[in-house]
Amino acid sequence: MTDVAEHEKGYATSDDGSQPAQVFERPTGLRGIYYHPVTQVSMLGFVCFMCPGLFNALNGLGGGGQVDPTTSANSNAALYATFAFAAFFAGSINNKLGSRITLLLGSTGYALYIGSYLAMNIHPKAGGFVIAAGAILGICAGLLWTAQGSLMLAYPTEGQKGKFIGIFWSIFNLGGVVGASVSLGQNFNSKIGFLILSLIGVTIPLLMADPDKMIRTDGTKVTTPRHPSWKTEIYGLWVALRTDPMIVLLFPMFFASNWFYTWQFNEYNAAIFNIRARSLNNLVYWMAQIVGSISIGFLLDQQGIRRRVRAFAGWGVLFIMVFVIHIWAYFYQKQYTRASTPPDLSKMDITDPGYVGRIWLYIFCGLLDAMWQTTAYWIMGAMSNDPAKLAYFTGFSGVWRADAVLIPYMNIFVSTWVLLASGLIFALPMLHLRVKDHTDIGDETITRMDDSGNIRPPGEIKN
Repeated sequence: MTDVAEHEKGYATSDDGSQPAQVFERPTGLRGIYYHPVTQVSMLGFVCFMCPGLFNALNGLGGGGQVDPTTSANSNAALYATFAFAAFFAGSINNKLGSRITLLLGSTGYALYIGSYLAMNIHPKAGGFVIAAGAILGICAGLLWTAQGSLMLAYPTEGQKGKFIGIFWSIFNLGGVVGASVSLGQNFNSKIGFLILSLIGVTIPLLMADPDKMIRTDGTKVTTPRHPSWKTEIYGLWVALRTDPMIVLLFPMFFASNWFYTWQFNEYNAAIFNIRARSLNNLVYWMAQIVGSISIGFLLDQQGIRRRVRAFAGWGVLFIMVFVIHIWAYFYQKQYTRASTPPDLSKMDITDPGYVGRIWLYIFCGLLDAMWQTTAYWIMGAMSNDPAKLAYFTGFSGVWRADAVLIPYMNIFVSTWVLLASGLIFALPMLHLRVKDHTDIGDETITRMDDSGNIRPPGEIKN
């Protein structure tokens, strides 16, 4: 027993009403604050605020407004290629090394990548460094987002997952807000500031609590990975897919969840707006993400409504948002092409006619992004409470990140719309068949797998 979870209070009925869940006394005072799940998820949010959050701010401007499009495209291609490879195995790495170490390793790549932008200011021919940094970041990002998803979904109770995702997503997107605000007065010193903040973010995982010592707000203990052999971990990856094949129906949703950034950032924001307008668009986009994550999280955690009903309600909100936004965006997209918006064209400023409607579209794109990501995480959290299994799930979600370059804008726009609609259609049967009002221990196959890879009966498991 750990020093935090050392006082057993007794037993309570688990969420499914049949399996006794051991309940522990939570620490009090400053230790109680430090070991509170909200505190730890907030610290997790600040890691992502200072690392991927600032990366998003720079990427949303199209290479921070400094990197040439070819170098930026090649860097992103390298990033997503290594990300797809690393993310598939990141769940096993996370379960073997532990979430804090995995998070630490993952955050280092962001500092290196932001540093490569700084290098471009000093040495304009350092494009190779930017591309190499992108490839390294892909590996690190796979580790970071897998560890992040595992912790964020394991710490809350079943009724708090929407709230915790909203807290994390709000703090994380403050990185984009701060970065975009700084970029409105962009200069060399701002990139030094970004680099310093990202290096601070790298140190935060060292200060986070050991998940072994975490107790949820209802007194139940967080189940942590056992760190078995690599052979057992790879087998666990297979078991997660074999025993929960419904996760495959979420792959189109995962795929779509990052595909739309290509159109939003490159084919819309970077294509038709000047640097001042792009910076303002970036600012309101990330602010809208905070509103979107909190609002959909509030809906998904409504305790007076059955969890299955909440799942379908969240699906319905996403369906309406996807079609309203993309019908609206179609009327703007058909007005320009890649050929009609060359890099040397004088682009739209915040004082130009038509700008107000276009920035409102970008605000709604930010709302949709946050709602989509929050709902995808919430669905994964509704399928399991086990951090090891959640690590596999969040690793799968990263495999499908991709980018596109030099394809007609309308093609990318239509592909984005179709992928979002397809993601929702494929997720619908999974919601019907797999999301229950409570998660049973019988569904937690990875929890029931011992260090040798043997799966124990539910009756032998104590929470």
